[in-house]
Amino acid sequence: PTDYPSPYGSQDSLRLRTVPAQDTSAVQFDWASPPEDAEDSNEPRNLRELPLHMGLKRAVWQVQQMRVPVVSSSWNIKQSQTFRRFCEVAKYVLSYFILWKRGIQRIGGHFGGGVQSYFLFLRFLVILNFLSSLLIAAFVLIPSIVFRSMNSMSNSTLPTVNRTDIDVCLQYDPKPDTLMVFFTYFLDLVSGTGFMEYSYLFYGYYNNSVIESKGFSYNIPLAYLLTAAFYFLFCFICMIIRMGGTARVAVLTSGGAAGGYSMLVFTGWDHGLQGHRATKLKQNNFRYRLQVDLEEERLKKKAASLTLGQTVSLYALRVFLKIVVSVLIGATFYGIAQATQFSQSKQTTGFKGLLLQYLPSMVITASNFVVPLLCDKIALLEKYSPSTTVILALLRAVFLRLVSLGVLLYTLWEQITCKGEFNSEKCIPCKYYYDKYKCWETRVGQEMYKLTLFDFLITIATLILVEFPRRIVVDHCSCKLTQWVGRQEFLVAPNVLALVYSQTVVWTGALFCPLLPFINTIKFILFYYCKKITLFQNCQPATRNFRSTTSNFFFLLVLLFGWMLASVVLLYSMAKIHPSYGCGPFRFYPTMWEVVPETVKMLNSTSAEFLLYVGSQNFSIPLFIFSCVLLCYVSALTSVHGKSVALLKSQCKLEQHDKQFLVRQIEELNATMQREQREPQQPQRETEPFYHTATRWNQRDNYAFDPDEDPRPY
Repeated sequence: PTDYPSPYGSQDSLRLRTVPAQDTSAVQFDWASPPEDAEDSNEPRNLRELPLHMGLKRAVWQVQQMRVPVVSSSWNIKQSQTFRRFCEVAKYVLSYFILWKRGIQRIGGHFGGGVQSYFLFLRFLVILNFLSSLLIAAFVLIPSIVFRSMNSMSNSTLPTVNRTDIDVCLQYDPKPDTLMVFFTYFLDLVSGTGFMEYSYLFYGYYNNSVIESKGFSYNIPLAYLLTAAFYFLFCFICMIIRMGGTARVAVLTSGGAAGGYSMLVFTGWDHGLQGHRATKLKQNNFRYRLQVDLEEERLKKKAASLTLGQTVSLYALRVFLKIVVSVLIGATFYGIAQATQFSQSKQTTGFKGLLLQYLPSMVITASNFVVPLLCDKIALLEKYSPSTTVILALLRAVFLRLVSLGVLLYTLWEQITCKGEFNSEKCIPCKYYYDKYKCWETRVGQEMYKLTLFDFLITIATLILVEFPRRIVVDHCSCKLTQWVGRQEFLVAPNVLALVYSQTVVWTGALFCPLLPFINTIKFILFYYCKKITLFQNCQPATRNFRSTTSNFFFLLVLLFGWMLASVVLLYSMAKIHPSYGCGPFRFYPTMWEVVPETVKMLNSTSAEFLLYVGSQNFSIPLFIFSCVLLCYVSALTSVHGKSVALLKSQCKLEQHDKQFLVRQIEELNATMQREQREPQQPQRETEPFYHTATRWNQRDNYAFDPDEDPRPY
């Protein structure tokens, strides 16, 4: 072949492969050496002069475009590499400090991602409550303890009110007697009365003073209110951030079963696993996830094959069952309201009084156990997919628990505010039902405290008195009844709902019981170890699993519903109900929120005008308009990104179909080749080559097609 001289020099040049024999030329091109003239390096005439086809010219042009001088020093490169290594090492070291990392991985390997998602959700709530406890302790608890111990409450600024009309409202003395029997201490501990009522645990113990000393000023009521507001805001931000991460995972894994299988098979394995035990746990996790996906695909195919009559009968059955569930839930709400009214109307002491105080908690706990169990049995008759069944059961139980808590609070508000009639005889002159609720904030905090404590006691009692005996009977008794009952399964939906309910109770009572987040932190830590023990000792792997990627998002969405309910309680208590006159940091204020404008008026004129402008309509209306515009922009951007994702998913599906077609072609070709190899080969006669023999027809020589002759007709 002929070599064409390269315009970039002939030294260290990479020669192109010679074309087949029918081509008489080949081309040299220097891919590595820089151009001789910097001015002519980017001109297209260099490529036009080369005898190359368009594909190769395009490749050469791309190589030239990539030759851009990089202006960077080796010191910057080393610094970036060092920082990257430092980040990797720091991330590796911090991974050892992740709470319950190994235990949760082991749970995921034995019982699948659904059960693992419950424990991940529990860990998130533990961290959230712990950080919230630090926030409350730093701005409310510790300053109150320090200022009370220093006895520096003398300098205070209180709102001026006419106390002659409210002398009866100031009578509140919850201090217990010094000599008490142990049984009374126990009753006070579990009910939140007596010595527990007059402590930092509840709202009524905190003072309403403003401390001023040597240029330092600290407003206890303002700190109390703003800490509660920032506590709710902090929890909301944490939930939104976590929901964003889980939503991205849910979107990525929602492209159908084929995409999920590919992601699981090709990217799901952890190559850092060491040892047979860790590998076995990961394999179990994979197996459970595949079981869920296959079960859902089977039910989808079955639903697609239903006739019109079967579809109508199925939807009619579902409507009827939903009506039955609604009746059950409505009856539960009525029972909770009646139990709350009966408990608040009776004033008794001793053990009987304790039972009456815990009557709403017992009714709520019993209804939350029985009604969801019936709803789960009903959900099995509705014939949904496993994930849909779990989500539907979760939403029904969420509605039951959260609305039952709302019914309890609504009943309390009706009695505290005299059913909204503040001018009635019971609410004059205190503007709340003073005879029964001398410090109504503490009473609400006590109810939330009893709900939290009773939920914990019921969980421990169930573990000791039900779950362990059931496992012992099933393991040591071989009768058919016990074997049919078997070990219990760890149901994710009720357990997650119990966590959401507990956290909602804490959010609801945080304003009235500031130490409730700390109590809930300890409670959830004990929950983790109790649930882990019962999971490995008493439970068997669930026969019906669900996809954990979508369930994590729904768990946080349900938790957001609980936060919204607690926020409504917080706003209503701050803005509508008159604070108690005899207790708490907001005594003598018409509402809890009134402390904010009163504090703003104490600032200098510039700061006060700025804050008043921020809180006025002149600022809020433009802010609202800007928020709407920003929301529309984000919505449009989300729509565009959604269409792009849908287009990419469709392209991926087309590529999958192409690959499946190629695989089928390869399989058919392999089958054809194997079939040809299996066929017996005809024995070849050792004769002369074809072109040296004459063709024989009927054992006679035929010279009509002599290969030496030209068979073409003239």
